[in-house]
Amino acid sequence: MFFSEHLSKELLAKYGVPVPAGRLARSPEEAERRCAEIDAKKYVVKAQIAAGGRGLAGGVKFAATPSVVTDEARAMLGSSLVTAQTGSAGELVSAVSVEEALDLAENYFIAYVLDPATGTPMLLASSEGGVDFEERSKSDPNAVKSILVGEDSAETRTALADFLAGVGITDPEPVEILLSARSAFETNDMTLLEINPFAKTNDGKWVAVDAKISIDGSTLFRHPEFESIAEAQGLSPSEMEAQKNNINLVKMDGSIGVVVNGAGLGLATNDMIFDAGGMPANFMDIRTTATSFDIAKGVSLLLAEPEAKVILLNVHGGGMTSCDTVAEGVSFAYSRSERHLPIVARLAGQNSEWGNRILRERRIPVETFDTMTDAVTRAVELAN
Repeated sequence: MFFSEHLSKELLAKYGVPVPAGRLARSPEEAERRCAEIDAKKYVVKAQIAAGGRGLAGGVKFAATPSVVTDEARAMLGSSLVTAQTGSAGELVSAVSVEEALDLAENYFIAYVLDPATGTPMLLASSEGGVDFEERSKSDPNAVKSILVGEDSAETRTALADFLAGVGITDPEPVEILLSARSAFETNDMTLLEINPFAKTNDGKWVAVDAKISIDGSTLFRHPEFESIAEAQGLSPSEMEAQKNNINLVKMDGSIGVVVNGAGLGLATNDMIFDAGGMPANFMDIRTTATSFDIAKGVSLLLAEPEAKVILLNVHGGGMTSCDTVAEGVSFAYSRSERHLPIVARLAGQNSEWGNRILRERRIPVETFDTMTDAVTRAVELAN
């Protein structure tokens, strides 16, 4: 679950991470009024969407006066901003952030992710931040350095200071700021905390000029304060409906509906579809708490997608989600839908034989395979 820039910085500020003075506006007139509250010499207007890449797509505009702020806000609000991360449909701009424009002396890229091997927050840093960072990092794999950052201690502070010096940050203040950011990352179950740029202003202050965070959607039961944010962040109706039914769903532009339990398996399945020449219609992660009725809802959402031509069911039963539970959900969905897309199924693990039997005996239009490769290959054939 991605947060917009304004919400990301609002949360980081609560942990002591310095951010520019800014206000949210949902109309051009409100944007102009916000200028008086900020009392800045110059301003920047930023489209508030969950996707990144706004700067290169016209979603960030500088303005010298409040009247120019009004004009820029009017141009953005109500438009669909298409970036490298939104897909061709873009993302609706329903709000803008009006901020103080700062004069920057140094720009850095900073991010926290979770190290999968140790479960420890990993800090990524580069000496070159800004809107062109992603392209530069692709051409130079050594542009980004990393370090595991443990709990606050004298040893951690020394290691962090030495690491930052290696990317050009020698001031002591960023150590404190990045430890505060680590606390925000861990406390709020983030999967990503990106600050780009993390900058030093001409007057020597360090500030998170832009920020983006992602919260693990499966931890929302620990964070009821984020539920309203999830509803308002620009998810499609089908994605919101899936969230309510214990399924993480992200719409994509392809023709293969994917039903998978587990985020890692879901990502691997989508990668295999791309490698085989196909295009997934979605990313899906059936949470461990999902019932067969929840799964039925998720499958029904895929059946309702007009671009979907086939359903790829790739499930590894285990823990709290068994193959027969998923098969029952598929059966429920097909019994309630007039659209019966062909299914290519690969079931493995707990109750896989029983799951395959359910699909066959309920007269679901299914072909079963023993391996992921064979299932993906057949799904791509049917979709094409």
